[in-house]
Amino acid sequence: MAEKLFAEFPPVSTQQWEEAITKDLKGADYNKKLLWKSLEGFNVRPYYRSEDLKELKHLENIPGEFPYTRGTLPGNDWQISQSYKAGDDLKGSNAAALDGIRKGVKSVYFVTGNKKGFSVKEMEQLLEGIDLTATEVSFRGCSCSCHENVTSFIAYIKSKDLNPNEVFASFDFDPLAELTTTGNYGCSDYYSLLKKTVEAVSGYPGIRVIGVNGYTFNDAGGSSVQELGFALSMGSEYMALLTEAGFSPDEAARRIKFTFSTGSNYFIEIAKFRAARLLWANITREYQVKGVSACKMKIHAVTSGWNQTVYDSYVNMLRGTTEAMSASLAGVDSLEVLPFDFCLREPGEFSNRIARNIQIILKEESHFDKITDPAAGSYYIENLTELICRESWELFRAVEEQGGYRKAFVNGFVKQKIKESAAKRDANIATRREILLGTNQYPNFNEKADKDLTLDIVTRGGDIQTGEEMIAEPLERYRGAQPFEAIRFATETSGKEPNAFMLTFGNLAMCRARAQFSSNFFAVAGIGIIDNNRFSSVEEGVLAALETKAEIVVACSSDEEYAEALPKIKKMVGDKAIVVVAGEPACKEELIAAGVTNFISVKSNLLETLKEYQVKLGIL
Repeated sequence: MAEKLFAEFPPVSTQQWEEAITKDLKGADYNKKLLWKSLEGFNVRPYYRSEDLKELKHLENIPGEFPYTRGTLPGNDWQISQSYKAGDDLKGSNAAALDGIRKGVKSVYFVTGNKKGFSVKEMEQLLEGIDLTATEVSFRGCSCSCHENVTSFIAYIKSKDLNPNEVFASFDFDPLAELTTTGNYGCSDYYSLLKKTVEAVSGYPGIRVIGVNGYTFNDAGGSSVQELGFALSMGSEYMALLTEAGFSPDEAARRIKFTFSTGSNYFIEIAKFRAARLLWANITREYQVKGVSACKMKIHAVTSGWNQTVYDSYVNMLRGTTEAMSASLAGVDSLEVLPFDFCLREPGEFSNRIARNIQIILKEESHFDKITDPAAGSYYIENLTELICRESWELFRAVEEQGGYRKAFVNGFVKQKIKESAAKRDANIATRREILLGTNQYPNFNEKADKDLTLDIVTRGGDIQTGEEMIAEPLERYRGAQPFEAIRFATETSGKEPNAFMLTFGNLAMCRARAQFSSNFFAVAGIGIIDNNRFSSVEEGVLAALETKAEIVVACSSDEEYAEALPKIKKMVGDKAIVVVAGEPACKEELIAAGVTNFISVKSNLLETLKEYQVKLGIL
């Protein structure tokens, strides 16, 4: 039946498609109109066809086969993860973890921060009641305490007489990440600690003790290619250190676990995880890893903290959902969805429950765990996988040419690359080429700062606190929304309540469209909005505006009506308010000559323009 249906439609060649597209473009530049230049540095075409798959070698393998592009296992049942703070109240941490396990968590992360290592007794308190043969337990925090935590954990396992082959756990020993985020290794004897820590888990095949935290680069504004390329360099460096210390390549590879962020670029993130497995498998082969399982990349994914916002924070639920979809469809081993208020406060029961339930819904209702690599065969995603492989490999090679990750970071190469990417992302957000819903576009007009919001949360950067001398300049961790959150917070805490009045007149369609644009524009900075349908005359509108005592009056109409109306508006308003023109009319120079000097449009740098108005309003 299907063959008969296809016979009704003659095949269309790529040349025919291109000819039709060129005709429809009517002389416009194909490359500028239809090619997307991604942040990762490659061009994405408007469409792909089956012929674009012919040169892709990674398509030859099935799930569970080297190089594991399509997954390390035939299935896709990832583990639902959640983090719990493990500080002074270990019984409270244990209770929270047990509650999470009862409600669907299969992988518990204890965040130790800078706490000294746990004693055996403290480990018993923390793990009391947790079935280590059914739940994976991981520890994330200070690398210097990792060895002590590992030895206490092993002692606890022995005290419970558990089968070493049935216990799965991980420890976050990552001095290279410490170097990246603090400028030093965190402890001067990291090499000997690395060796001792791996030796401590000999005979426990399910325990990984070396963490490669690729999300560190995402936290600093890096691209997906940079996150992958630099993480691979870190992983390769650990392989080299361990083999030099006398461990077999297979033993070294089995002790490494990668943690990546999963961002909002849906298809690129799917491709990133597929590319990660392929590249790591090939790197381990170069180190003469022989065992099939040792070549498999162990991946833990965390939804991106860089994308989270403190204003309209419930939108973070949507971000977390799409990001979780990318990671789960790509076949990660475990996944943590950050609570929607993660960047604002210590997450509570409600936000933790929502974070867990996002994954439970993906499994139990959407059945994402019932199919392996659903992206397979997609012309678009397969080509994205190849592009990310190529670009990430080039970056990996560039780091290797400098002598490996440590030297490349100390020399400033890594930070320079991340800064370039972060600057592009910042510019895209400032000009709304990249949208953070509820923050730089479509803000909630009536929202006020959460009671837990402080200046520290929205102030970008900060001093690096470290106990050792820095040997390199660390990366800056921040969120993309912070500059916009800072200006809105400044307005709300200034003691002023400025308003922008929409003076709508003339052409109904144009005045309403521009009023909507202008309302969103100024509301981003927390400036109150007084909107109007349409005034019958300019005079009526100006009188209404003056009556409200609004600090900003925005003229909203068509370009054709501005030349005559704006000088009149400016004269009537005088110095009682700031007159702003919505749009970039052809008569702009004439209006400037008449004293009308403020214009906003889609070409405006939203962030810098709003700061200028805050200065005029006496807020900054």
